Amino acid sequence: MLEQLFGSKTRFNLLKVLFRQADNPFYVRELARLIDTQINAIRRELELLLKLGIVKEEEVDTSEKTTQGAKLRKYYILDKESLLYPELQALLLKAKILGEKEFIKEITKRAGDISLFLLTGKFTSREGMSSDLLLVGKIKERTLAKIISQYEKDFGFEIMYTTMTDQEFKDRRHVMDKFLYSLFEADNLKVINKLNV
Repeated sequence: MLEQLFGSKTRFNLLKVLFRQADNPFYVRELARLIDTQINAIRRELELLLKLGIVKEEEVDTSEKTTQGAKLRKYYILDKESLLYPELQALLLKAKILGEKEFIKEITKRAGDISLFLLTGKFTSREGMSSDLLLVGKIKERTLAKIISQYEKDFGFEIMYTTMTDQEFKDRRHVMDKFLYSLFEADNLKVINKLNV
């Protein structure tokens, strides 16, 4: 929906990546790889965003890190002083929330008979977790993998997920499994909780 508003899917995906890591500078090839788009399309959109004052250019000396090639590499970072920054940030946050709602709806509808559906990690702004999503029940693994693959492209990040049967979950919970304990101790959102945990 917002892709039409921004006029370009590449521009929309580029802004999502830049706003997700607003303090992180990116170089063109890195952005092309993250968005899975041709480098010329990324350059074109970055030029437009530069003219609009939404991003700014930084040159970083990479001479110590590289032995050949260019010694200065151009990086692009959001310009937080831009007048459009707060509005774009709010709009992209709403798009993220809508996308996550669609993702949850898709999983609950198609991924099987779910007893427990827990979101944590990247879905609760907690990087570095061993899993972002836990599903317990009779899970349709192939269907789930397809859904996750599709939304990884939309969200722009890898979704680490774990599935278990009801019995495996009960057994692991009974022995105070460190992995499960870490998921429940971290910020989390229980979408479905038929197991009353």
